[in-house]
Amino acid sequence: MPDQVALKKQITLFQGVAIIVGIIIGSGIFVSPVGILMHTKSIGLSMIMWAICGVYNTLCALCYAELGASMPQSGGEYVYIQRAFGDYPAFICLWINFLLICPVGIAALSLIASLYILQPLFPDCEVPVVAERFIAICIFWLLIAINTRNVKWATRVQVVITVSKLVALTLVVVIGMVYLAKGETENLQETFVDSDYSAGAIALSFYSGFWAYSGWSYLNFLTEELVNPHRNLPLAIMISMITVICVYLVTNIAYIAVLTPAQMLQSTAVAVTFAEQTMGIMQWIMPILIAISVCGTMNGTALSMSRLFFIGAKNNHMPMFMSMIQYKFLTPACSLFIIMLLVFCFQMSRDIWFLIEMEGFGFATVLTMVFAGQVWLRFKEPDLYRPIK
Repeated sequence: MPDQVALKKQITLFQGVAIIVGIIIGSGIFVSPVGILMHTKSIGLSMIMWAICGVYNTLCALCYAELGASMPQSGGEYVYIQRAFGDYPAFICLWINFLLICPVGIAALSLIASLYILQPLFPDCEVPVVAERFIAICIFWLLIAINTRNVKWATRVQVVITVSKLVALTLVVVIGMVYLAKGETENLQETFVDSDYSAGAIALSFYSGFWAYSGWSYLNFLTEELVNPHRNLPLAIMISMITVICVYLVTNIAYIAVLTPAQMLQSTAVAVTFAEQTMGIMQWIMPILIAISVCGTMNGTALSMSRLFFIGAKNNHMPMFMSMIQYKFLTPACSLFIIMLLVFCFQMSRDIWFLIEMEGFGFATVLTMVFAGQVWLRFKEPDLYRPIK
């Protein structure tokens, strides 16, 4: 056995960017354009909402960058809430993540990935429920096996998946730009006609956009394994957010170049409808790339959240066995196995979308606690070293 059994610093800046981008670019950009357009009622206002959501999420991410750089410990928001308010609020945050945010989110994503993989095999009928759940279980079991075996493998898988996501979006962008070059600009004329500026419409469209950008907080759970966290954590967050905002805006323009607003609103997955309109017999590629994209979010979530529960168990806020490290591979294997079991349980749920709404409520609660804690720490610990502020 090694002299010290501990997590190692082996996540580079590039891998950190891949983790954040790989988590953020999940199913959101392939689905959320419908949610935003449905509420705003116009192309122009929907593009503004995409930009506003990107800026808002970047500001949230910068708050996490300040906290992560000043407290370079794995555990993310749990550590920050504990530092600001003590054990009890941190305990609540930990168990919200454990029972809602992590397993429910992964379970829903695994079912979405499975659906996209199987859909080309069942073009004229619904995908069998048993097959959908079986593939979902196999996908996540494989990701857990990789994360348990080697952190570098998990981060390399995340890099490959992130590249696959960018390939899918590059296909969309290139095809969209070709359509624009041909003069297909009808959908970009009078873009603010019929816009709905009501508070309710703005709020609901903002919620859809906020969900599409979510995932920027997960690198903070891995701070102790990040090389030079004071520098690389805030840098990775900024590079990732700028990249994602640019990619999302350009992708939406490409969608609009090919699809009318009516076609987008009738679609359950805009990218799939886009492929059907433009890629002919090769349209099956898009559902597969979307499934790979969703797997990246699952992989990054499991990689990050397992460290949160590992830290919580070390502080006696969770069962102690979850603080164990696999001594050969130096990974929090017990924490990963518990996540896997919880995900398998939630995959059996018949109303996964209700669980996703609960997950969203839990995430909003945790964010509120974190940002309140950040303000309180300015008064409580004014001399705390903050590399960025």
